[in-house]
Amino acid sequence: MSQTIVRHRFSVDDYEQMIDFGILTENDRLELIRGEVYKKMPIGDRHCSSINRVTRLMVRRTGDRAIVSIQNPVRFPDSEPEPDLSLLRPRGDFYESGKPRPADVLLLIEISDTTIDFDRDVKRQLYAEAGISEYWILNLNDDTLEVHRQPQPDGTYRDVQILHRGQQIEVQALPGVVLTVDEML
Repeated sequence: MSQTIVRHRFSVDDYEQMIDFGILTENDRLELIRGEVYKKMPIGDRHCSSINRVTRLMVRRTGDRAIVSIQNPVRFPDSEPEPDLSLLRPRGDFYESGKPRPADVLLLIEISDTTIDFDRDVKRQLYAEAGISEYWILNLNDDTLEVHRQPQPDGTYRDVQILHRGQQIEVQALPGVVLTVDEML
């Protein structure tokens, strides 16, 4: 007799209630992707230092033009991913009245080493379907920056570039905010 495995999908409201009631805590390092709860991988020294480096660069370069949010959730209809770094539209309450939504996002960045396949496949598709206009993957394995722009309804991005050391990129939503791949790595 074979047994069928049944998965239970959670709504974003269910997930947030589990957090509110203390069933899930910050220490659990989880995120909701398409109704499923995923355990986030522990981050190593290079990953951690890259988050710190890119955060410092973005805070300095964007000034008051964006809110730099680190490993905080963005609320999608069926997901609540926690990208390594988000640039958000400025808001006076700093999103105290509610988590940012896709329309609030100027740029999402994932810093990837062990999670590269998940960030390229699952998260990229999720972000494109949600209309995130610009998504970067800082690929620590290859020392490259993967830039994804022009999201399509089918979960792809029309404009994809792979940048290497010696190259630079301007944040599409913030003209004049330019970074080099070298300084991010």
